[in-house]
Amino acid sequence: MSQTVPSSARVVIVGGGVIGCSVAYHLTKLGIRDVVLLERNTLTCGTTWHAAGLVPTLRATYRMSMLARYSADLYERLRDETQQDTGFVRNGSLSVATHQERFTELKRGASMAKLCGFPCEVVDPQRAGELWPLMDTDDIVGGIYLPLDGIVNPVDVTQALAKGARKGGARIIENTKVLEIKVKQGKAAGVITHAGDIEAEYVVNCAGMWARHLGRTSGVNIPLHAAEHYYVVTEKMPDLAAQLPTLRDLDNCNYFKTEAGKLLIGTFEPNAKPWGHDGIPAHFSFDELPPDLDHLEPYLEAAMRRVPALAKTGLQVIFNGPESFTPDDRYHLGETPELRNYFVAAGFNSVGIQSAGGAGKVLAEWISKGHAPMDLWDVDIRRNLPFQGNATYLYDRTTEGLGLLYAMHWPFRQFETARNVRKSILHDRLAAANACFGEVAGWERANFFAPEGEKAEYRYSWGKQNWFEWSAAEHTAVREKVGLFDQSSFTKLLMQGRDAVTVLNRICSNNIDVSPGRIVYTQWLNERGGIEADLTVTRLTQEAFLVVSGAPTQTRDLDWLQRNTPEDARVVVTDMTSSMAVLGVMGPASRELLQRLTGEDLSNQGFPFGTSREIELGYARVRASRITYVGELGWELYIPTEFAPDVFDRIMAAGSPFNLKLCGYHALNSLRIEKGYRHFGHDVTEEDTPLEAGLSFASDFDKPGGFIGREALLRQKEKGVTKRMVLFRFLDPEATSFHEEPIYRNGSIVGRTTSGMYGHYIGANIAMGYVENPAGITKQWIDSGEYEIEIAMHRYKVEASLRAFHDPGMQRVKC
Repeated sequence: MSQTVPSSARVVIVGGGVIGCSVAYHLTKLGIRDVVLLERNTLTCGTTWHAAGLVPTLRATYRMSMLARYSADLYERLRDETQQDTGFVRNGSLSVATHQERFTELKRGASMAKLCGFPCEVVDPQRAGELWPLMDTDDIVGGIYLPLDGIVNPVDVTQALAKGARKGGARIIENTKVLEIKVKQGKAAGVITHAGDIEAEYVVNCAGMWARHLGRTSGVNIPLHAAEHYYVVTEKMPDLAAQLPTLRDLDNCNYFKTEAGKLLIGTFEPNAKPWGHDGIPAHFSFDELPPDLDHLEPYLEAAMRRVPALAKTGLQVIFNGPESFTPDDRYHLGETPELRNYFVAAGFNSVGIQSAGGAGKVLAEWISKGHAPMDLWDVDIRRNLPFQGNATYLYDRTTEGLGLLYAMHWPFRQFETARNVRKSILHDRLAAANACFGEVAGWERANFFAPEGEKAEYRYSWGKQNWFEWSAAEHTAVREKVGLFDQSSFTKLLMQGRDAVTVLNRICSNNIDVSPGRIVYTQWLNERGGIEADLTVTRLTQEAFLVVSGAPTQTRDLDWLQRNTPEDARVVVTDMTSSMAVLGVMGPASRELLQRLTGEDLSNQGFPFGTSREIELGYARVRASRITYVGELGWELYIPTEFAPDVFDRIMAAGSPFNLKLCGYHALNSLRIEKGYRHFGHDVTEEDTPLEAGLSFASDFDKPGGFIGREALLRQKEKGVTKRMVLFRFLDPEATSFHEEPIYRNGSIVGRTTSGMYGHYIGANIAMGYVENPAGITKQWIDSGEYEIEIAMHRYKVEASLRAFHDPGMQRVKC
């Protein structure tokens, strides 16, 4: 290993674990050879050295599964490429269920495996016992077996990646601690070490548990916190086969891995113990933490029930080592919004070995190309908000995060820790109305309202959950009468200045150079035509615009707006999210209700669709915008926060004759899917163009100055699309679609779902998803096929449509 610190490099990587070495390896594969990797001690000394070395391939989403698959394929060929043994073996994995709901979850995963091209066998208890003879199967109802899953030696695979990186020209320097990131003109410009400074074009933070602290030295937010993580290794077991599949007993929080005639048993306990809250010791390397046997005991007892032979087997090792976890159990990847050319790959939530190959590959491509090579919104660091770097918040959330890896991944499951971070000014009123709150981007949002006498809580299932009928009533109220939504969590960005119209019109695909008081629905596109944001822009004055988007994209949208605003532009962008509450008054009776509270003319002639203006309502002046995300006549009311409670009370009082109903976000979701409205992050991403998403109407190809992505869309328009968003109506009323489900056309898989929800007004489950055809997609091709969607290994017949199933002509919205 080179020990001389150079004065400059194109890329400096901080951290010599499996992630940092993978990034270095993949950069050199792309021809970027001027790479320096700095490790404060020696390679693998942080978390990598004590990882269990599991390499499963099936993750929660298609994209993450494909990255995990790449990791396995890479580890399989690394030995031949580098002559460094990695210990990789495709031993397979067996996940078992002790109840039907878990079995349904596993079978849903088996259906998604078909999308990924993974062989996956759904097994009964007898077959599970054949695959794992020492297992007690008495309480097993079924499971899935993935034969291509593997195991690897974490230290060896890291050394192989390092060897490959050095062979490609990278320099790896150990015993060199990075003290600080150098910053020039808003960009990372190198690192400061005790052995000297290095100038660099790019810096990559792969510092694992130390990543958050290093980020804070230069104002970069990397939310993660370490937690204790346990496994034990038994003495030799004479009846243990030399190589068994990795066994996951998810309901009992344990996994079992054969290891040279012994068993390694790891736990993902739901009551995790955060560690390092007061700082990680300076010289922490290859260290263990004192084991808490009382903490571990229930999981060891469960392991002995699953594998009775353990009752007669001693333990050779009881290991406790720290790993870092993020607030949402998804790792951090990508360029930070705070500093250009500062990239992060950290916070791998105990899946670092299986993720390292894929994460290293896409991050290297991101640096090389200047953009993400695929949709990585699941793990994009721009999903985080500043508050999530708060140490107390991270400590509290980490107690839950570790156990969630093996917990039931219910649809709509809510975090239970670190809650009530961000509350609408109307929160207490909604709580008094028996709201059940969910959390998005820290916001407490009413997801549904329970009737009087019922407890406002979730009772999770894979079918129709306890709130189904209550949300149906909210949905129906919006379709037939009027509903009231608290949408205060909207992201609200104000752009002002003499150049605002020029700058914003270049960023927006639609023409926002409209008269003041007009709302424009638009996308923000990248140069490849992919959708970076899906939002509305309201022109307030000649030089002021209000940009409104969803809560989860607050950091991302502000970052995109700022990075695409020229440095010399005479504009100011202000995040107004916290300054305004938003109330959505939606439904056929919304006009009549609001007309009782204001003297403004709310008629279709006096206040047409797409209009926004300030009106008097009660004692307040509010911005009323005639726009909708539910597909009905309605207004979004933007209210200065301190005036919102009074406005809310007046609407509730005036709404009584109209049977006004408070509505939650589950109803909002079912309403928007019934209307075919897209949701960023699910239905549209940076991989999808407006032509593919059915949103080309929101791009003005003829406006002066064009827009980012216009040329790419014109090329695609001329060539024709091979992928298209389609809506599907299930013929079976019991189907419960959510996302990531295979779509079949004439018996062959042609795509996957992106969203799904029961459409209460249509009376059927509705899914949205993309279908693909290399020869091109036309309406005739779509209409000529017979379609099915597979859920938990069962195929359901569906009706396909390019148009919304509810009010495709927009008559109700524009009446």
